[in-house]
Amino acid sequence: MTPLDIVVNQHGARFMGRRFPCSVGRGGIVPARDKREGDGATPAGTHRIVGMLYHPARLTPPADWALPTAPADRWSDDSDDPDYNLMVRAGHRFSHERLQRPDPQYDLILITDWNWPQAEPGRGSAIFIHTWRRPRYPTAGCIGFARADLVWIAARIRHQTRLIITG
Repeated sequence: MTPLDIVVNQHGARFMGRRFPCSVGRGGIVPARDKREGDGATPAGTHRIVGMLYHPARLTPPADWALPTAPADRWSDDSDDPDYNLMVRAGHRFSHERLQRPDPQYDLILITDWNWPQAEPGRGSAIFIHTWRRPRYPTAGCIGFARADLVWIAARIRHQTRLIITG
């Protein structure tokens, strides 16, 4: 582990010498081999950060490689979808979630390489790092931070930054 790694457990996170409160999935942290779609669990292991999305009407880009979301952007969470665990557009016939939500939860999203880019059906769709609903409130399996903390972290991520989730 290095200071550039985001290290997360059920008690919080550590990044660049600072500690942050965070949320994990309602199903707790599970071994990656046990992760399944819809279980609400956060998979333990080492994951790369492969993308950063932001809602351009609500946030300025925290890094020069961040991409804006659009109202039609979605993320497939349907194991039967050929585009499972990939970004899709509105009108997609399979189950998906909106990337521009009415609440601020997805105003900033760090995308991890969990079950990506060649998704194995049923292993679980995206593990995002996003804004929590409220302090320590469980997610559906993602990692949640306070908005200010997430923006601070996002601005300092480097190519070699990893998300390390420990059980």
